[in-house]
Amino acid sequence: MKIIYENREFEVEEGTKVKDILKEEIDKSNKKIIACMVNNEVKALDYKINKNSRISLIDFTHKDGKRVYVRGLLYIMGKAFSETYKDALLTVDYQLNNAMLCEVDNMKVTDKMIEKVKNKMIEIVKKDIPIIKKEMTKEEAEEFYNKEKTLKGKLQLDLRDNKDVTVYYCEDYFNYFYGVMPQSTGYIKVFDIIKYRNGFLIRYPSKNNPDELGEYKECNKLIETLDDYEKLHRILNVNTIYKLNTIVNERKEKECILVDEALHEKRIIEIANQIKQRKNTKVILIAGPSSSGKTTFAKRLGIQLRLNGLKPVTISVDNYFLEREETPKDEFGKYDFESINAIDLKLFNDHLRKLIAGETILAPTFDFITGRKVYKGNTMSLSKDEVLVIEGIHCLNDELTNEIDKDLKFKIYISALTVLNIDYYNRISTTDTRLVRRIVRDYNFRGYSAYHTLSMWDSVNRGEKKNIFPYQEQADAMFNSSLVYELGILRNYAMPLLLKIDNYQPEYSEAKRLYRLLSYFEPINPKYIPNQSLLREFIGGSVFEY
Repeated sequence: MKIIYENREFEVEEGTKVKDILKEEIDKSNKKIIACMVNNEVKALDYKINKNSRISLIDFTHKDGKRVYVRGLLYIMGKAFSETYKDALLTVDYQLNNAMLCEVDNMKVTDKMIEKVKNKMIEIVKKDIPIIKKEMTKEEAEEFYNKEKTLKGKLQLDLRDNKDVTVYYCEDYFNYFYGVMPQSTGYIKVFDIIKYRNGFLIRYPSKNNPDELGEYKECNKLIETLDDYEKLHRILNVNTIYKLNTIVNERKEKECILVDEALHEKRIIEIANQIKQRKNTKVILIAGPSSSGKTTFAKRLGIQLRLNGLKPVTISVDNYFLEREETPKDEFGKYDFESINAIDLKLFNDHLRKLIAGETILAPTFDFITGRKVYKGNTMSLSKDEVLVIEGIHCLNDELTNEIDKDLKFKIYISALTVLNIDYYNRISTTDTRLVRRIVRDYNFRGYSAYHTLSMWDSVNRGEKKNIFPYQEQADAMFNSSLVYELGILRNYAMPLLLKIDNYQPEYSEAKRLYRLLSYFEPINPKYIPNQSLLREFIGGSVFEY
């Protein structure tokens, strides 16, 4: 077999493991190599080469390396619980600032419990025990699951394209995680487990500083929003893919969709009422990461505000960019349009103050071709029963509206905070839900391929981490735009697009991972989705104009 590694080409015997081929490079690396990429697909280090391949090594600072690390950490946590509290029913709920929030459904979490589990985890890591992948045919797996009476990894049986079912063993403990695992427990050096609220946090380092844990930053409003949605969907008995698929197979998806949409409407009404109760509110600021559904949310909120006697008037921050020559540049010398300093803050705040005071302004229109503000005679004023609605990435940052009294502002954070899990150990990333939404919308309405969307996604995420997430706790209200059924809809649109990315493209690994995730969902017919649904912003057929 011919192998290419770092522009070097050499031959190896078929069936040789990557860790043996590149042993010297792995041992010499000043970073902890945890997995590898073979033909742009993430593989374990013991992957056996069976064709000509391009190989690269992955450490924790790579996004896939971090995923492998977190899976290994959660696996060790599960093993530690099995050896200290074998009857504990664990649930991995969601990610919070380089930590996973977990719960024990049938036991009270105490400091003593967490200390005991932590000591066991440290012991397991020190032993450096191999994590062994065991593959079974579907027939063998049926027998295995009937014997073990477990749901760990059982969802694999429902995959039509799957010929094999995989379980990971570590001594006598077994579990399954949907993705590549580390070779042994010794790879997971840096972590902590602490009691938190009614559950506990499994903490791990950031990609930027993999050798130590950073300071944990509280995000109480975000947790409360997630808890509210999770409790509702547990009551509705739709908190895992298996349960959602059961609803679809029993042809009860229409009721599930309508209930979920009703929950959205209820929350939008609650936010509109909050704004009404704050009698001084004149500026409503809406911010959230890409593909959160901000546009549809703003339109639906506007309807509820009108019912409360408030008329929304929109003003676009995009028309207040600085002239091109005044625009700041990033570290690469390119214009940084995502920087708050790219906005003419003085003019923007001056116009806001005048509008709130009842004065008339001459509103600019920004010409993105010439890079200048132009004035076309568009005037704007605000009557007593009108409120300004502003949407943008900096809307939660007080610097954007620093001359406006705090009592006049109402800030809203919106994001698709996924509460649906693959199973009790494997969560669905909020970022993945937004990415699938964006792939579908970019193709349907912007003519972009899935390859284009995936190639831009890391850059989009960097902007969100810098300009949006640090300010989310400053919101007066949060709206979770996720819909428990949506990936059953979006799979129909996204999977054919993801298949167009081949293994010669760097985005192949991400495309295959998303494709596999979506393949676990039973397809849902979009005919039951109301035309005012937020999901229509991505698949089409909305009653709103965009």
